[in-house]
Formats: sequence, structure tokens, C-alpha cells
Amino acid sequence: MTSILTVIIALAIIVVIYVLSGLTIVQQSETCIVERLGKYNKTLTSGINIIWPILEKPRRIYTRHSQQDWNGNVVVSFRYTPRIDLREQVYDFPEQNVITKDNVTTRINALLYFQIVDPVKAVYEINNLPNAIEKLTQTTLRNVIGELELDETLTSRDTINAKLRNVLDEATNKWGVKVNRVELQDITPPSTVRDAMEQQMQAERERRAKILRAEGEKQSAILQSEGEKQSQINYAAAEKEAQILKAQGEAEAKVLQANAEAEAIRKVAEAISNTKTDPATYLLAVKYIETLKEMASGQDSKTVYMPYEASSILGSLGSIKDLFPGAK
Repeated sequence: MTSILTVIIALAIIVVIYVLSGLTIVQQSETCIVERLGKYNKTLTSGINIIWPILEKPRRIYTRHSQQDWNGNVVVSFRYTPRIDLREQVYDFPEQNVITKDNVTTRINALLYFQIVDPVKAVYEINNLPNAIEKLTQTTLRNVIGELELDETLTSRDTINAKLRNVLDEATNKWGVKVNRVELQDITPPSTVRDAMEQQMQAERERRAKILRAEGEKQSAILQSEGEKQSQINYAAAEKEAQILKAQGEAEAKVLQANAEAEAIRKVAEAISNTKTDPATYLLAVKYIETLKEMASGQDSKTVYMPYEASSILGSLGSIKDLFPGAK
């Protein structure tokens, strides 16, 4: 009885150990392909899973890992692991020589963003998935760049990225891979081409500088001429305004003078209204006297000649001799 109990306990321990040895924990966003007797059986999900040892075992797959060494160089290695990462992965491919359509050898490196969407295809449809993706990317890159000239390659990165993504996504679909995007990092032409491009850009910058300088001088000349034109217009307007004001002033002065003379005539007429003297004759004689005064006041005027009719007019007011003692 004791021996039977011992056997049962031993068998129970063996079963527990057997079950525990088949206990598999799969991390989140990972999966595992399980084969039974060499044939696909199931795909494990994240969490606790149980597989039957000896009968079942995980199928291993190649994974790509890159890291920098002490010299800063990127070292790529491949590992054989049963875990399949379902997250988006990034492959940084080293630079490679690519020949453009115009026969210029250019060094280009690229980044590939992809994701395994069908683990079964990724395991059974291709032997070494990372290596296949790398070789396919390099070949596709050469084909796409070979259809473009150097100038197009340098200025059409978005177009190249989109074309690479479409081609790679279609080619890797049978491997259970989804290519999300492709990014060209560096496009390095030969040194001779870079020097020529630098000279071309320098010449273009100088040409633009000359154009801008010429445009500035042209604009300055236009502004200067516009300023001179406006200045002349303002001067002419000011001159016109001055002439108008001067004419208005002279007209007002003449009006005032005429009003003053009219007032003087009126007062003279009132003063001599009781005499026999004609007011007009009197005022005319006064004008003669004022004129003779101005003529006699000159240094060279020693003799004054007077018309006969003027002397008759002045005779009615008194002697001219008393007014001009130096006149003959």
C-alpha cells in the first residue's frame, strides 16, 4: 500500500513538473508560433499559455538588432528567438552606393518603419525576414533612384519615400508585413558634384543679390522722382496761392484807396460847397502839386516845366512859387 501511494505521489509530481514546464508567459504586444510534432498548431496570445512539452514547441524566428560599438560604428546582429514582436519596428540601413539616371554615384541611407501583422506568414513564408527586408529595400532603392536624375533625387524626397513605401508594402505583403513608411536620411553626392552645386548656388545667390540691388535702385529712383514731382507740385501750388493772395491784397488795397478817395472827394465837396471853386478842379490841382513836389525834390531837378493849362488850374489855389522856391 505504501509503495502504491509513493508511486502515485511520484506520478503526480511528474505531471505537475510536466505541466509547469509547459507554462509559457507571453508579453504584451508579442506572440509565439507553436508547432506540434513539427506542424503548425496555434498562435499564442499575450498572457499565460500552456504547451505540451516534447509534443509541442515554439517555432523560432530571426530578429535584427543594431547597436553602436566603442568607435561609434553601428553593429548589426541577428538573433534566433521564439518571440515575435508585433510592435512597429525601425530598421536603419547603412549607406549604399546608388547610381542615378544621369550616371552620378550617390551614397544614400534610409529608415524603414514596418510591422508584422501576420505572424504565421512571417514565420513560414520567408526564412530570414529581417535580412529579406533589408535586401529588398536596398534593391528597391536602387531601382527607384535609377529612374531619377540627381537634381530630382535631391528635391523629390517625399515622392521617393512614397514610391518606396508602395513598392515595399506590396512586396512584403505575402510575408505578413505592413510597411508604414520609408524615410531617406542622407543623400550624399560625390565631392566634385557638391563643389559644382556650391558654385551654382553661389552664382544664383549673387544673381539674386544683383536683381534685388537693381530693384532697390529702381525703386529709389522712382521714389526720388515722385518726391521731386510732388515738391514741384507743392511749390507751384504755393506760388499760385501766393499770387492769388497778392492779387486779392492789391484788389482790396485799390478798393480801400478808391473808397478813401471817394470819401476825400465827398469831404472836399462839402468843404468848398459855399465857394465858387469846382471840387474836381481843386483835387486835380492837388494832384499836380503832389507830383511837382516829387519832381522838385530830386537832386538833379532844378527846373520844372509845367503845361499851360496846369498853371491856370493852380492859379486858382495860389502861387506856385511859394510852394517851390527853387523852381524857375
